[in-house]
Amino acid sequence: MNRFEDRIILVTGAGSGIGQATVERLLAEGGQVLALDVSGAGLQVTEERARKAGAAGRLTLITADISDEAAVQDKIGGAIAKAGRLDVLVNAAGILRSEHTHKTSLELWNRVLAINLTGTFLVTRECLPLLLASGRGVVVNFSSTSASFAHPYMAAYAASKGGIQSFTHTIASEYAKQGLRAVAVAPGSIASGMTNTPGIPADADFSLFAKMSPAIGEGFANPGSVAGVIAMLASDDGAFVTGTELRIDGGTHM
Repeated sequence: MNRFEDRIILVTGAGSGIGQATVERLLAEGGQVLALDVSGAGLQVTEERARKAGAAGRLTLITADISDEAAVQDKIGGAIAKAGRLDVLVNAAGILRSEHTHKTSLELWNRVLAINLTGTFLVTRECLPLLLASGRGVVVNFSSTSASFAHPYMAAYAASKGGIQSFTHTIASEYAKQGLRAVAVAPGSIASGMTNTPGIPADADFSLFAKMSPAIGEGFANPGSVAGVIAMLASDDGAFVTGTELRIDGGTHM
């Protein structure tokens, strides 16, 4: 399939995990991808994978911290201005930090919300003019099963993802008449760099995690399972999907 042959896509969090898998999938489907991450080393891995796939010529790397307004305006604004067009934005960047809520510092709380929620807002705001100019712009945001289901020790993370879910509904409604679609994915039970090191407190009560294993498959899925869904939602195959979220968790929370 070449569903993105004539499209330019920005993917944040592109240096690892689901973001990296999404870059690979969209390149494989013919897209021109602007890959952003705070980790230059991670982006080098993404570039090497693209080179092996023969797609490096359609990949542009951007190193920036999405929680830094000036960096977003400078690095992202410059890159999309140079590209001249933007059709799809995938806000995959995020961090997960866990702690007992009564022990959660303001610094931890602010950092998680700054990257996950404020970062999503800053990047989206920067990209909206060109997405609207496209006439068929799509925003795919990353919520989480934590936004709707009880995941202990993740107050900041859950709050940030719930905010992203609400933000997605808002822009979907606000810009629908201008041709923009906005959807959120809510991954769960995915083996990615984020979930491999969640930092659950040493004295955590794991009985509070009522169900952790997916109903299908043989354990956590790989990031490509989410990337394939993102490709569908961002393509014309998802043309009638907007203002909602799609849970991708193998039935863990059904």
